[in-house]
Amino acid sequence: MLRYRLYIDESGDHGRCGAEDIGKRYLCLLGCAVETDHYRTRFHPDLEALKQRHFPHSPDEPVIFHRKEIVNANGPFYVLQNAGTREAFDSDLLKFMAEHCFTMIAVVLDKHEHAERYGNAAFHPYHYCLTVILERYVGWLNLMGAVGDVMAEARGKTQDRELREEFTKFHQRGTYYLSASMVQRALTSKEIKIKPKPQNVAGLQVADLLAHPCRLDVLKSRDRTTTQLPSFAASLMDVVEGKYNRRTATGQTRGYGKILL
Repeated sequence: MLRYRLYIDESGDHGRCGAEDIGKRYLCLLGCAVETDHYRTRFHPDLEALKQRHFPHSPDEPVIFHRKEIVNANGPFYVLQNAGTREAFDSDLLKFMAEHCFTMIAVVLDKHEHAERYGNAAFHPYHYCLTVILERYVGWLNLMGAVGDVMAEARGKTQDRELREEFTKFHQRGTYYLSASMVQRALTSKEIKIKPKPQNVAGLQVADLLAHPCRLDVLKSRDRTTTQLPSFAASLMDVVEGKYNRRTATGQTRGYGKILL
């Protein structure tokens, strides 16, 4: 039986905002599901090799990929200020994304619209997006006869405690669309794993690199923005388009790998 782990990161925050603040209005949670043997033997080692090739460092103090620092060429990524170095790194990163097998589920929430519609009864934005991702992940695992667990990036003591409680509730009760037995058949643990960024988790770093462009990709697919993706981000989305979760019979990604709430 195949085993997977879903790595989750976010783009945006869960705070409320006005309709005009497009940059903060939409929260995206992105989940990347990777088969555990592939992750152990290829995914993680290949990402570490890519880092060493472009940002030589001691394994005792690993370089951690973070999209904002890479885009701005800050910290250990200062070498990307050189156009030739940037081009070589971008090429290798695109190659990594293309060659490795993983399945993406991107959930984007219009926080302003949700708050306007439900008022005080509105769901917690992060937890709402998480539940929708987990429903798709469990459905996908059950369809394949596989099992898996879930890991998210640490966000703070209170947020992490609340996230653990929300995940355990999902595992114990299921949802309107999924029975508890379906959830428990697919998920191998009733607890979500939470790791801080410095622990050098390859899956969380890949989710971090993809969450922001996936947010724009989902919004563009639903005509919610006319913002064009930067050149490299557009190339990145071209490479990973085929990795979105989709309906088996039709290849449809809307509602499966690309969800707008």
